[in-house]
Amino acid sequence: MRKSDLINRLTDRTGLQKVDVLVILEAFFQEVKDCLSVGEEVHIRGFGSFISKYRAAKVGRHILKNEPISIPAHYTPSFKAARQFSDAIKEAS
Repeated sequence: MRKSDLINRLTDRTGLQKVDVLVILEAFFQEVKDCLSVGEEVHIRGFGSFISKYRAAKVGRHILKNEPISIPAHYTPSFKAARQFSDAIKEAS
C-alpha cells in the first residue's frame, strides 16, 4: 500500500476530504520525525512505538575496493509493534 492508497482508504472510512486527510497524515509524519530527532519516543497504545536506536561506531568494508571504512556512531529510527497489533496480525494469517 502506498501513501495515496492509505489516503483513499482513510477518506472512504472517515468521510473527510482527501486534502484534509493528506494534511493530517503529513502532520503526523512530521511530528514523529520531530520527536525522534530530539530524542523523544512516540508511543501509541495498541499500535506500537516509534523509537530511536543508538548504533555504536564500527569498522565496515567498502565492497568494491575491499578497504576498511569507519562508520561513525549514529541513531536510526525504529518501530516496535505493540502486543495487540502483533497478535492481530498473527491471527489474520
